[in-house]
Amino acid sequence: MSAQSAPAQDKVRKGDARRQRGNRTGFTTGACAAAAARAACLGLLHGVLPDRVQCRLPNGQEQEFAVAAGEVNLAQHWAQAVIIKDAGDDPDATHGAHMTARVRLLLHRAGEILLEGGAGIGVVSKEGLGLAVGGPAINPVPRRNITDNLRAVAGELLEHDGLAVTLSVPGGEEMAKKTLNARLGILGGISILGTTGIVRPYSTAAFRASVVQAVDVAANQGQRHLVFTTGGRTEKFAMRELPMLDESCFVQMGDFVKAAFTSAIKRAASEITVGAMVGKLTKMSQGLAVTHAWKAEIDREVLAESARAVGAPEDLIAHIRAAETARFAAEKLAALGLTVAFHRQLAQAARRSLLACYPGNYRLNLLVCDFEGRFICRLEHDELV
Repeated sequence: MSAQSAPAQDKVRKGDARRQRGNRTGFTTGACAAAAARAACLGLLHGVLPDRVQCRLPNGQEQEFAVAAGEVNLAQHWAQAVIIKDAGDDPDATHGAHMTARVRLLLHRAGEILLEGGAGIGVVSKEGLGLAVGGPAINPVPRRNITDNLRAVAGELLEHDGLAVTLSVPGGEEMAKKTLNARLGILGGISILGTTGIVRPYSTAAFRASVVQAVDVAANQGQRHLVFTTGGRTEKFAMRELPMLDESCFVQMGDFVKAAFTSAIKRAASEITVGAMVGKLTKMSQGLAVTHAWKAEIDREVLAESARAVGAPEDLIAHIRAAETARFAAEKLAALGLTVAFHRQLAQAARRSLLACYPGNYRLNLLVCDFEGRFICRLEHDELV
């Protein structure tokens, strides 16, 4: 392995028309960071980096990654490894990023594992992201996944010493300019993201086609009740809430609201349930056919009016109008004990919008969960809106 990480990519890949489009999955920044940390830890333990490393993803899947570069310095008790991110067929700004993890020994700090952000990792500057202001933009699920992978290989070392992991990405600050990070209050680099470890090409025509196909499969099996979710976490939540339904009823529509609803109506679905969190609920309230962040921003006026409707104070409503995320509103209203009321208000707005955009002879219900996939509220078709 070379002593230096590979150079940053000359050009980020967001929307690069030359990349082949398809439905090939890839890996999140979180999964690649976990693999790099695990490889570096193995290098520290054995004095040499592996050429390939097995990594457990947040979804429980075992995945092998090639170790692209790195260095071991036993005299100074650290090792570094690089995993090159493959985003599959998703037009991702971080495709090709050199996810770098340096693991160093913390002598006599038994069991401790610290995660730090280095060059190219964004720093959180605003509330509303579920992360500490001033800390690195390493989301909770990747944070746990990195820690779990380190504990899996560190073994007895952690009985007497600890480990510190510094994540970095050469060129990360430039990559971040092609994302929404700065607008969200994440400055100076990219985020470490991913709830499953897998990147699915939600923003491709192929994924849209897969939504239509999934609806067709359910209809062909005689299913009349379809459950549309915005991702893996909301799907698991919806499955827990609707255990009586066959697995074929559940369709991850991702951002493709119009494709999902028009297909369901065409196939004469009699009931549709939507599982979503606050951000996508707001986007659906806006009547967007595609809810991807690159298509349209969150309408903060929708959030502000929903907050007003449940009795939020005017100063908070003003802050919600100025905030960049729906999560900010959800967290602030939760502190006031208004979580259920606020989300029900948004769910009602989303249902009115969906029924107006996609009229048909079907019942429409909404299931709402929080960012951890925990139940908040349920809005049945027969309830007054």
